[in-house]
Amino acid sequence: MSRTPTRRLLPRLAAAAAAAVTAAALLPATAAVAQPVAPAASPPPFVQTHVPTLVARATLSADHLEPGPASGALASPGNGRTGPWDGQVIPGFSAAIDNGDGTFWAQPDNGFGSKGNSADFLLRNYLVRPAWQTAQGGDGEIRIERFMSYNDRNHVLDFPIVNDATDDRLLTGADFDIESVVKAKDGTFWVGEEFGPFLLHFDADGTLLRKPFSLSGAKSPQNPYLQPGETPRVRASRGFEALAASVDGRYLYPVVEGAYADEPDPRRREIHEFDTRAGAYTGRTWSYQTDQEPNVVGDAFTVRNDVLLLVERDDFEGEQAVTKRVYQVDLRRTDADGYLQKTLVLDALRVANPDAIGAGDGYGTGEIYSLPVQSFETVVQLKDGRLLIGNDNNYPGNDARIPGTPDDTEMAIIDLTKTRIEPAPVTLIGHRGASGHRPEHTLASYETAIVQCADYIEPDVVSTKDGVLVARHENEIGGTTNVADHPEFAGRRTTKTIDGSSITGWFTEDFTLAELRTLRAKERLPQTRPANTAFDGLYVIPTLDEVLDLARHSVSCDGRPVGVYPETKHPSYFDSIGLSLEEPLVAALQANGLDRADAPVILQSFETANLRELDGLTDVTLAQLVNSSGRPYDFTLAGDPRTYNDLVTPAGLADIATYADGVGVEKSVVIPRTADGRLGTPTSVVADAHAAGLTVHGWTFRAENQFLPVDFRVGTDPNAYGDLAGEVKVFVAAGMDGIFSDQPDIAGVAIDGAAG
Repeated sequence: MSRTPTRRLLPRLAAAAAAAVTAAALLPATAAVAQPVAPAASPPPFVQTHVPTLVARATLSADHLEPGPASGALASPGNGRTGPWDGQVIPGFSAAIDNGDGTFWAQPDNGFGSKGNSADFLLRNYLVRPAWQTAQGGDGEIRIERFMSYNDRNHVLDFPIVNDATDDRLLTGADFDIESVVKAKDGTFWVGEEFGPFLLHFDADGTLLRKPFSLSGAKSPQNPYLQPGETPRVRASRGFEALAASVDGRYLYPVVEGAYADEPDPRRREIHEFDTRAGAYTGRTWSYQTDQEPNVVGDAFTVRNDVLLLVERDDFEGEQAVTKRVYQVDLRRTDADGYLQKTLVLDALRVANPDAIGAGDGYGTGEIYSLPVQSFETVVQLKDGRLLIGNDNNYPGNDARIPGTPDDTEMAIIDLTKTRIEPAPVTLIGHRGASGHRPEHTLASYETAIVQCADYIEPDVVSTKDGVLVARHENEIGGTTNVADHPEFAGRRTTKTIDGSSITGWFTEDFTLAELRTLRAKERLPQTRPANTAFDGLYVIPTLDEVLDLARHSVSCDGRPVGVYPETKHPSYFDSIGLSLEEPLVAALQANGLDRADAPVILQSFETANLRELDGLTDVTLAQLVNSSGRPYDFTLAGDPRTYNDLVTPAGLADIATYADGVGVEKSVVIPRTADGRLGTPTSVVADAHAAGLTVHGWTFRAENQFLPVDFRVGTDPNAYGDLAGEVKVFVAAGMDGIFSDQPDIAGVAIDGAAG
């Protein structure tokens, strides 16, 4: 069992750092979503997919200054830098235009983040010429050739500006927060802005041509026309971060970066259409749904008529980053809920870097390149079809690459090379995500598992008070969230009997989703995994819908859609309190287009009755979980004397096969441990299950010594890593069809090693 030679060019070990394989539709009209090639009898079927690869990179020093008055007198200090600086700072680029001659117009934003601290920052558009570093060399520097200064020398504006009394009336970051730009065919520039939000029209030299075009009924708190007592609908700094234009230039498509203040779905972002000939909005809008609530739309670019690329990002940086993605949408295609269908084009956290371009420049510049900056805000399709991506570095605050050092301004060119990939026959499941690397059951954990080449991500599913399914290991959340730090919830602490055991704590069924959203996840095993505690307090509790969205909008290292493997937790208990898990689970699958026999979905449970119920509700794959001791709790309730051991007899497996497609067994059911804690002789369970037509997935494979058999431990520290890869190889050799692992990076390499 092995990957193709092409697959080994990006071994799982490199992928563990930040692997990159997408199957996105991209720029040329001939490109399409990856499709499996017609299978042959041998070897296994393969997939043709795009592998994003870094081919060029250039940077501009974070401390670079351009001529002009001092800037940053009121900027927040950071990373050892304190303003004012003797010249104009370039705090990264929020937008870029390809001139087709090796140069780009590259536009910073309003300077230092707010009206109040950016009055000495001049709004400009810089003409830059990157001296790309490539496999053939190059110094990798962004050179500034000249700039234009945005101004209101024609006195178009009817509200005060910082440089009101000067002849040039140069615009500053206290006047507008410019974030996006497109160049019209007549050489003029249209700029998307956040304080209004406004569309601004400048001539080729940067002079404002007309009054700002307002978005009717949608003002931000910084809007100069906001009336006393008027409620802003656009949240602060959530205006037109992204702007694209139709191919003929007639229509503009500004995107509201965040959700409106009165928006019932906090994941909805609105795309508008503006007619440049009429100088007015057309009234046409489209809805885009982000992967999770805090995410924003950072940039937009038109691929072809009605087809846009959108940058979706979170506000995290460095190893905390979760979402730095480019999605493609077609304005003619929406889903059943009215949202634009989106297809992954690029995960900027995982880009192949075989030529070691930029290696040694800090986090994310190794064998696998990533752009883990807070403000990933530039995407441009170049004339040859490759993608240019870049960052706003929020000078001097961001330090994604090297902690304590301001991030440079960065531009990178990504090629989407099409390659052939043969899927591995052993399924790799990210147990609660990559819970050995990030707090379990967070989108950060699931995304890390995807980066580390997991074929499936596994959410445990429980219910909120208002019937929303969320991902938590247990319904008791005292150990996995910061709920104890919220005095408003102190009275919710209680004692309950769950599956026959008395448990004290806080329970999801006593909280609405809105209340749970005020909490943040934390590491469940802080003594065992102290490195994970660095992420405590960062991430929200995801809904099942968000997990399904992440999976179906992601692509595995095998070039296939990432699967999702939900486990229903305590189904009998939830039934007893009127919060049945099965119906909303199937409804979530239906809403995400995953309720079908060939969907990459496996539903699992330690109980049997709810799996039998699910067998009648859905056609997706089902798996009966089997522990090495005890019995299903529904057996206890029914007075059924059978145990889990009875379920893995030939007769028991044959019965399971009447309602399920596989078993997920505790690994000692397959290879028991001896009295001294070593691996013993394999049982016949794998062979018996296969004879019954069932697949066998084993759990849980963890790298820490305390979880490993004695013969695979290294040293005496129970929390140190042992030889997980060695253990995995033994179980793969025993015939196991798939494994659950907290460290998919190590387990995946082991699977390939066992195959090779």
